[in-house]
Amino acid sequence: MTLQQLKYVIEVANRGSMNEAAKRLFISQPSLSNAIKDLEEELCITIFERTNKGISLSKEGAEFLGYARQVIEQAELLEGRYLNAKPSPQHFSVSTQHYAFAVNAFVNLVREYGHDEYELALRETKTHEIIQDVKSQRSEIGILYLNEFNSNVINRLLKDANLQFTALFMAKPHIFISVNNPLAKQSVVTIDQLQDYPYLSFEQGEYNSFHFSEEILSTLSHPKSIRVNDRATLFNLLIGLNGYTISTGVLSADLNGNEIIPVPLDCDETIHVGWICHKNAALSKLALAYIEALHQAIKGS
Repeated sequence: MTLQQLKYVIEVANRGSMNEAAKRLFISQPSLSNAIKDLEEELCITIFERTNKGISLSKEGAEFLGYARQVIEQAELLEGRYLNAKPSPQHFSVSTQHYAFAVNAFVNLVREYGHDEYELALRETKTHEIIQDVKSQRSEIGILYLNEFNSNVINRLLKDANLQFTALFMAKPHIFISVNNPLAKQSVVTIDQLQDYPYLSFEQGEYNSFHFSEEILSTLSHPKSIRVNDRATLFNLLIGLNGYTISTGVLSADLNGNEIIPVPLDCDETIHVGWICHKNAALSKLALAYIEALHQAIKGS
């Protein structure tokens, strides 16, 4: 096993394609494929599962990838210290539901570690895609929530994908509304008081099941309902239409200004927000730093 083979595995996982990885590595696709096959045979594991639709990481491969990243990071530290070699770009990707604190943490990560070259990705996306992104190692970490209603379905998907959920914080439901909304001055809002206002929620595409909704109480009917795809549009509609959405109450004034506020919602639900990753996989330095940044962003919100 060589460092070069480890770098090949990391690049293929990052690109999700042998052809794309070969182009980035400036080698032929057959040479890359043979190098990885040699490594798999040496270690007696299958790192990538190959089908007519392409390649994907196996469960063993996902665990191996985590350790490979750590080895390469340490090797680059040695090279940089003793050989003055230029380190490879840092890689890290996260997929998340539409949480401002996740963006805030990403900003702080880049500020602290973004002095050298890097290739980072922040994907605000649909719930099912978050799970698929982490399963396929398109993202190292995913951020979503569990509650009593969706936990059975989500936990089953996580188990099937060999993923684990680690809690970040627990929250009681709030609504996000404009400071000019007539309900903004109330200390608590009831479901009945919301009936006259447009309800805003995030579109979940083909997996638009109640269990994949980013908003709790997803089975409730709403006289006025609007689905959106991104957080900026949702916030604009909160202001422009006096709409509301249901979330955790954790909001970043640094990123979202002071025009949107959280107001407690009168209900008995509890939201458990956390991050997911592959079981037993060693997380990269940037992944660990991002998790710490998440905790700091939540404290500061």
